[in-house]
Amino acid sequence: MKRKSRPTPVQREIKAVINEAITHPRVRLIGADGSQLGIVSNDQALRHAMDEGLDLVEVSATADPPVCRIMNYDKYRYELKKKQQEAKKKQTVIETKEIKFRPKTEEHDLNFKIKNIKKFIGQRNKVKITMRFRGREIVYSDTIGLEAMNKIAETLQEDVIILQEPMMEGRQMVMVVGPKAGK
Repeated sequence: MKRKSRPTPVQREIKAVINEAITHPRVRLIGADGSQLGIVSNDQALRHAMDEGLDLVEVSATADPPVCRIMNYDKYRYELKKKQQEAKKKQTVIETKEIKFRPKTEEHDLNFKIKNIKKFIGQRNKVKITMRFRGREIVYSDTIGLEAMNKIAETLQEDVIILQEPMMEGRQMVMVVGPKAGK
């Protein structure tokens, strides 16, 4: 059976208006060294850029008159791409992991699940702790279920902050914890 492949994410190409594509009659021109060359006609700005062997790039189209800069367009595009990659690297995605157990979960198994919760919290993820009640176990949700959830919260007290107190959702009791801000 063949697996479906995920579509590749579309890379947004950095588009800027350059050289002859600039249609404004007058532009504010900035030189290659960053100096202001004043407000000049579009043709004159293009001539300046051609004399230096560089491109005329529209930096801010919303300004009045639009701001254009003399620069190497390929180098500019490369630097923008690098900045986008750096910004993407710095973004952190917080996932919500889920740990499930039942009221009859034994002590050792419970400790193992608590160890996993600590591992997820160490990775800066939120953890949804779910206790599922089957059949007649639902009668003990207020006592056994709440005790177990409070025991877990007490054990994790120094590592986590409780984002959602234990509450019933249908046949399961749910509590959400997240990493403390300082850790």
